[in-house]
Amino acid sequence: MLTSVQDFRATAQAGVDKLRGGDAAGARKLLEQVAAAGKGDATLFHCLAHACAALRDTEGALRAVDRALSMAPSNLQSLLLKADLLAARGDGRGATAFYQAALKAAPPEDQLAAFMRQELARARAKCEEYAQKFAGHLEQRLGAGGLDGSAGTRRFQHALDLLLGRRQVYHQSPRYFYYPGLPQIQFFEPEEFDWIPALEAATAGIRAEALALLGTAGAFEPYVQNDPKRPMLNREGLANNPDWGAYYLYKDGQVVPEHAARCPRTMAAVANLPMPRVQGRSPSVLFSLLRPGAHIPPHTGVLNTRLICHLPLVVPPGCTLRVGNDTRTCVEGKAWVFDDSIEHEAWNESDKPRVILLFDIWRPELSEKERTLVSAMFAAIDDYSDTRTEWGM
Repeated sequence: MLTSVQDFRATAQAGVDKLRGGDAAGARKLLEQVAAAGKGDATLFHCLAHACAALRDTEGALRAVDRALSMAPSNLQSLLLKADLLAARGDGRGATAFYQAALKAAPPEDQLAAFMRQELARARAKCEEYAQKFAGHLEQRLGAGGLDGSAGTRRFQHALDLLLGRRQVYHQSPRYFYYPGLPQIQFFEPEEFDWIPALEAATAGIRAEALALLGTAGAFEPYVQNDPKRPMLNREGLANNPDWGAYYLYKDGQVVPEHAARCPRTMAAVANLPMPRVQGRSPSVLFSLLRPGAHIPPHTGVLNTRLICHLPLVVPPGCTLRVGNDTRTCVEGKAWVFDDSIEHEAWNESDKPRVILLFDIWRPELSEKERTLVSAMFAAIDDYSDTRTEWGM
């Protein structure tokens, strides 16, 4: 009979020694004596779980490891053992939860012993394995139920990708003005805008005017320019950088007469678009030039009451745009509309320039009254002083 602290400690150590020596039955007998006396700690129950597992008593092992975790909930080895036991029992979802808990509780890798780094790598691999099996199961069932990638199912596919961890969630995050209650949509479907077919039909004429500008030295100014009335910002190296150039037809809400005169077909194509009318700010219509190898870094626009439209005109291979978790390839003559208050970035990975027509439009969800109030608000803000907040990148 165990009667002293020394007896309990000696018996527990003897049980651990037997476990290390491969005598699972002997280890279990000794460890259970200490546990029955109410003297077991988290380490003892963890070892008892290993002994039970070696004896193929999965249920006994689970009871023991649960006792260990009740005393030390963040112990990595006990979390991994519980995950392994659940996996052995065929409970993949339960196992994944404990593998993930171990990964979340782990300190930085440089603070871990080599064997524990290997164990956590195994846990990550198990999580990925179970995730792929789960995704395959869902997609097989949902494919039979009508998930076919068509326009009518894209939003559901997006939601499914979020559920499966294939994408992260991005929210509107305008730098200056946030209007509540607007849907969080990254790219809008072209079918939602009845003016897009006519705009795309005018691509050839618009493109010809853009190509003429490409051949004119100095036609494009840097899109990002520092305001002398504001602190200088480098903007990831793009400030005053001609790699991202602009040729404005409308700037700060006003037609640029000499530019508009050179681009009559483009001006006609945009004449009836639902562009915002904001004193001194909008509409904004321009040819946007991205030179070979250039990258527009991740950023968000200043407000979420507008959307941005691109009509690609000159598009070499390797030109893409990411909005939130959706990256798309530019196609000449195919317009897209996106919310620039969601983080976005663009690339031209080719050795030739990329040119698009870029302009802003009202969010279609805003009523005429709301649009009037937004315009009046910015006019009042600008009338308060002789400077205004930036409106571009």
